[in-house]
Amino acid sequence: MRKLKLRKALSYGRMKNGQSEQKRQKEVSGVDYIVLDLEWNQSPRGKAGERFGLPFEIIEIGAVKLDERRAVCSSFHEMIRPTVYRQLHYKTKEILQMDMKELSLARGFKEVIQDFFEWCGKDYVMCTWGSMDLTELQRNLKYFRVKNPLKKPLLYYDVQKLFSLLYEDGKSRRSLKDAVEHLEIEEDIPFHRALDDTLYTAKIMEKMDMDAVRQYLSVDYFQLPEKKEEELHIVFDRYAKDVSRVFASREQIMEDKEIISTKCYICGRSLRKKMRWFPAGARNYLCLAYCQDHGYMKGKLRLKKAERGGIFAVKTLKFVSEAEAEELRLKRKELEKKKRTKARQKASV
Repeated sequence: MRKLKLRKALSYGRMKNGQSEQKRQKEVSGVDYIVLDLEWNQSPRGKAGERFGLPFEIIEIGAVKLDERRAVCSSFHEMIRPTVYRQLHYKTKEILQMDMKELSLARGFKEVIQDFFEWCGKDYVMCTWGSMDLTELQRNLKYFRVKNPLKKPLLYYDVQKLFSLLYEDGKSRRSLKDAVEHLEIEEDIPFHRALDDTLYTAKIMEKMDMDAVRQYLSVDYFQLPEKKEEELHIVFDRYAKDVSRVFASREQIMEDKEIISTKCYICGRSLRKKMRWFPAGARNYLCLAYCQDHGYMKGKLRLKKAERGGIFAVKTLKFVSEAEAEELRLKRKELEKKKRTKARQKASV
C-alpha cells in the first residue's frame, strides 16, 4: 500500500520515498491553483438516447490560474462544438442561455482540451466546486481517445468541501451562489457559465484561511489503483483515508485483511475492534476500535462502483469521543433491531 503522509500542502502528490521535507517544501513553492468549471450537454431524450461512456458531453470550459498567494494570473475560456449530442437538452438551454448556432462555430473537444492543458503548465493543483467536473472531464478524455495527462493519483481541492470545513460542519454542501452570499461577495457577474463560476470560486478561495484546510486534498476516483502496491493510505490531521484497488465482489473486499484492518494512524499500532464491521446501509460498513494511547477510533467503509466495472473500497478512520463511541454502539443495536423486525415480518408472510 502506498503510504502518503500529509506534512505540507500539495507535497504528497509528488512524494517519493526518501524525499526530504526541505525538498518537498521547495517543490510546493510556485505551484499554481487551476480553478476549473465545465458546462455540459446530455441526451435530449434522457437515458434512452444516452451514448455509452458519455452521459455528459462538455460544451464549455472555463478556468482561472491563481498563484500561491491566490491572485488571478490568467484565464482560459472556450466553447466546444458538440459531436455526440447535437441538440441541446432543455435544461442545458434554460440554464446556460446558449443555442446550437453559437456552439456550431466552436472548435472540437480535442483541439480545445489540448490548448487547455498547455495553458495549465506543469506544476498545478486542480480546484473545483464539487467533484463532478473532474469526473466528466476524464470521461470525455476517455471517450474521445485523448491521453489523460492528469496525475495518478489525482489529488485536488474540492472548494465546496473546504468551505464546509471552514464555515460549517464539514458535511453539508452549499451551492456556489449560497457560498458567495454567505461570504458577502459582490455578485457582479452572472452564475452558471463556466468562466464566471470559476471567478466566483476564486473569490471564495481568496477569502478562505487556506492554511487551516490546505492539507485536505480530495482524491479523484476515476483513475483507481490497479494493484495492491498502488493502493493509497493518506493521513490527515483529523482522519486517515485508504483507497483500494478494484475487486470483483463485495465478498472479496471484506475478505481482504488490510482493507478491514484498523491501525492507529498516529502510532501505527494494530487495534482490536470493540465492534466488528457491521452494515450501515446498502454499501456502507462501520466499526469501532480502541487505542490505549489515543482512544476510540471509528471506521467507515464505503463500497463504490468503479468506472470500468467492479467495486472498490474507501476506508476512513477517525478518532471519536466516548460519547460518539456510545452513539455508534446504539446505532448498531438499532440497526440489528430493524433487521430482526424485517426478518420476522418476512417469515410471517
